Amino acid sequence: MQAWIQAFLDHLQATRSPHTVRAYGSDLAQLAEFTGGKPDLSPETLEKYLRAYAPQPTTRGRKLSTLRAFVRYLRAVGQLDSDPTATLVTPIKHRPLPAVLTSHQAGQLLDQAPPGKSPLRDAALLEMLYGAGLRASEVVRLDLSDVDLNTQRVRVRGKGNKERIAVFGGAAARAVQAYITQERVGGKSEAVFVNASGQRLTTRTVQNVVHRWAQASGLPPDVTPHTLRHSFATHLLDGGADLKSVQQLLGHESLATTQIYTHISIERLRDTVGKSHPKAKRKG
Repeated sequence: MQAWIQAFLDHLQATRSPHTVRAYGSDLAQLAEFTGGKPDLSPETLEKYLRAYAPQPTTRGRKLSTLRAFVRYLRAVGQLDSDPTATLVTPIKHRPLPAVLTSHQAGQLLDQAPPGKSPLRDAALLEMLYGAGLRASEVVRLDLSDVDLNTQRVRVRGKGNKERIAVFGGAAARAVQAYITQERVGGKSEAVFVNASGQRLTTRTVQNVVHRWAQASGLPPDVTPHTLRHSFATHLLDGGADLKSVQQLLGHESLATTQIYTHISIERLRDTVGKSHPKAKRKG
């Protein structure tokens, strides 16, 4: 077993980071200790090893990943004919639901007296984040030619520089129009959102603006630009939008990524029933 493990770790040196190699080495050293140094990689032995050394789902998932990489190598070099990890169960990863604002909180955030030195810019910025569901990295990349205030559409360059068309409502259109005509000092810059020197904003500035507005409106301090994007998607679904349309608006490649927002809506419905339905309330 030790010879197999050492050969595998030597093979990893060229393609993996030292940290990864050490982590794999630690997992496999435990396996060698568990088998007493015998090259026993039967499914039964591996399952017993995982139960002994990985009782928690997160740990099991990591050690199972190590075992599968080790087995792939052994099969590639002809030491094993079959995959003993094929029947081992991978733990289900429970993704935490993203934080979202209620419709009332979103109104509370956007309808306040604007704090800061660039009130029209910041108002337009937040309206686009929430009204079009944009990421902070997407909103700072917007050029004037990307935004059509008449049709209320915007060309967005998302992850991997992939383009999509997003739409926004009248409130966002009015906010952007007011900012561009009354406050923007961009000079020759093509960027929609600029600082006092006419330079394109950074994502850090966007984060600071959201934090400042959230703090001023009395909302939790952990509100971020992505909170507004999550809220955009959730409120669309709450209002009856179909999942495929929300996927397109958010620019998700996989519908599975968008489906997390259906879970949020279900949780909100469950909370509503729990608070409002006479038969749902528990007696003390």
